[in-house]
Amino acid sequence: MIQFLDLKKINLRHEKAIQESVSQVLNSGWYILGEQVKDFEQEFSRYCGTQYCLGVANGLDALELIIRAYDIGPGDEVIVPSNTYIASILSISSNGSVPVLVEPDARTYNLDPAKIEEKITPNTRAIMVVHLYGQVCNMKPILQLAAKYNLKVIEDCAQSHGAIYDHKKAGNLGDAAAFSFYPGKNLGALGDAGAITTNDESLYQKLFALRNYGSHRKYENLYKGYNSRLDELQAPILKEKLKYLDEDNNYRRNIAEYYMNSIKNPHIKLPYVEGKPESHVWHVFVVQVEDRSYFMKYMSDNEIQTIIHYPIPPHKQKAYSEWEDQVYPISEQIHKHIVSIPISPVMPQEEVTKVVEVINEYRPY
Repeated sequence: MIQFLDLKKINLRHEKAIQESVSQVLNSGWYILGEQVKDFEQEFSRYCGTQYCLGVANGLDALELIIRAYDIGPGDEVIVPSNTYIASILSISSNGSVPVLVEPDARTYNLDPAKIEEKITPNTRAIMVVHLYGQVCNMKPILQLAAKYNLKVIEDCAQSHGAIYDHKKAGNLGDAAAFSFYPGKNLGALGDAGAITTNDESLYQKLFALRNYGSHRKYENLYKGYNSRLDELQAPILKEKLKYLDEDNNYRRNIAEYYMNSIKNPHIKLPYVEGKPESHVWHVFVVQVEDRSYFMKYMSDNEIQTIIHYPIPPHKQKAYSEWEDQVYPISEQIHKHIVSIPISPVMPQEEVTKVVEVINEYRPY
């Protein structure tokens, strides 16, 4: 079976360095917010091109903390794409703020700038852009709208580590950005982990306290904060893997290019890349098919694992039953037909070739 993503193989490339870093942390005697976290924060902010980076427990916490730090609260509205993973939306509603769903561009799957302005109201405080599947959003018109209406731009970079837009990396395109380092991400930890990047010093100082019980100084609490800290064990693992992120992303791009040039089946709708090649890091390679269940069974019968990112749109989730009467046809179409096929930095060419051959032989009936 060709695995969708072989995490074991990905991480075993770094086995020696990981073991050494674990030993180093163990022998340091300091296990929470120590030098390892500080070092990674410096490395990752340098990589993203931002002034500040703050390690937190996971990507959802990163988004929630940004929203909290900007004092976006009950009744305030945040624009967010209607086809994103539910974590983006949970981060808004968790403190009583209102997610305002906006349809994506049907080609890129990213937030459609042309559909945003009509959803802006006096209660709108921010636009949350999600660089979905690894492709950076079309940021220029979004930033112009944000400036026009004095809105914050929050990046959800959970899937776009290292992607570049207009010579800047994801995480350095808005006011603040949230990253997830869930194991399957392009830069993945060996457990949950996340980070926030920003160039806003006052925001950074507030986040610095909020992630640690609202404390800027031990036993003194400025805010009603959280306990959301990047693990001292995960930080050196991420720092080691960060050295190879660009190389891994380029490997993914090469696979994606081969897929784009070699898959010739009219029953398969390929992805659309809006910008330059570096604008996409191919966290996943998503195709659309008419009969998804049949296609996935066909692939499985041919020893190829596929996954759906994501099968149910947020407004159809029971958690948001208040939206059950709302209709988002583009999102519903996307969620009904998308399938992710294997792509990873350790996928050998013979597996890539087999995936193409099997897909080109697929017939829906």
